[in-house]
Amino acid sequence: MEQGWGVLLDGRAARTPSGPRLVVPTKALAALLAEEWAAQEQTIDMAAMAATRLAFAAADRVARAREETAAEVGRYAGADLLCYFADGPDALIARQTQRWGSLLDWAREALNLEFHRTVGIIHRPQPPQTIARVEALALALDDFALAGLAFAAGLFGSAILALALQRDQLDGAAAFDLSRLDEEFQEEKWGVDAEAAARRGHLAAEVRMLDRWFQALR
Repeated sequence: MEQGWGVLLDGRAARTPSGPRLVVPTKALAALLAEEWAAQEQTIDMAAMAATRLAFAAADRVARAREETAAEVGRYAGADLLCYFADGPDALIARQTQRWGSLLDWAREALNLEFHRTVGIIHRPQPPQTIARVEALALALDDFALAGLAFAAGLFGSAILALALQRDQLDGAAAFDLSRLDEEFQEEKWGVDAEAAARRGHLAAEVRMLDRWFQALR
């Protein structure tokens, strides 16, 4: 028997693209999906239904590829954004040291994850035990939390930020700001163009969904 909550659309159970009935682990997540469907009008716009798309991915893909999904999170840990510090200017270095450094400290102390920092953009491999530990933490999650973690790691370019969001160490807005630290610094100096602002708005909407996603799973 399926355990969890379904979503009804005009009295009928919602189904994933592969056919099975969509069942999610919490009532709050089902309510979030139902809210997205209720906002649709004459035409179904899946691009505006980020939580529904993520739920479909969790049910149809992640459930069948848990190890591969965890390995994907591990790859982001292997080149984590928060480990690549600038070589200047001093104001940016200070900002990264203060704000990224505190998350690296949290990862070490709370999750037993030791990351190597580097300066510049040349890749520096992370310890194999760190990657293995990240993958183990990912695999300990259910399919829906794992799907959210992988999505967050890709969006932020950081497994550390994804884990911090999933574990309620940061909210979505704070994690997004940390992922954009370099961009934010440049915008303060040079301003923001329309294309960059549009892209930021789209990503911010995805982050807000992720924030609600993890809240609904707790």
